[in-house]
Amino acid sequence: MSGTPGAVNAVNAETAGRQVEEVLDRLAASGDPAVCEAAEELVRVLMEFYGAGLARVLDLVERAADASAALGALLGDDLVASLLVLHGLHPEDARTRIARALDSLPQPVENAGFDPATGALRLRPAGSGGCGCGGTGGVEEAAREALACFAPEVTSVEMEAPAREPALLQIGTAPPGAGTGGRSSADAR
Repeated sequence: MSGTPGAVNAVNAETAGRQVEEVLDRLAASGDPAVCEAAEELVRVLMEFYGAGLARVLDLVERAADASAALGALLGDDLVASLLVLHGLHPEDARTRIARALDSLPQPVENAGFDPATGALRLRPAGSGGCGCGGTGGVEEAAREALACFAPEVTSVEMEAPAREPALLQIGTAPPGAGTGGRSSADAR
């Protein structure tokens, strides 16, 4: 995933959401309901304003000469994609956004099933796991972070155990002299 260089990369949907919640909680703790209501209204108005602006950006991009490349660049940017999802403007469905998030992970995983009713996503390691000594905790955490941006519908990630590969049965020719009573095949004639 790409982002705009500089300080902008430090902002993501999860962090921004937490910061807004913290500020609203501090205002609620002040005990003044009018201040709390005004703050919540301010957040709603700003969300509508930014949502309308993003909708306009998407509309203008779709009209551009190379709309596909421009839209791809927007959808591939973590910050922009999370804003589009937040405002319900992301043009891709949840299944496609989940796949996009999983494609960004450092180790390949397979989507073993998503339950939209519960928000649970089951994953399994894809391909060969090598020696099998590596844990899945890092992959699971990376998946949670990527999904928070692209598919907030996913509320839990469960990593399934990798499928056991069948034991390797090696079939080959017998060593020289085996099966001939210790004699070479030339002596057996």
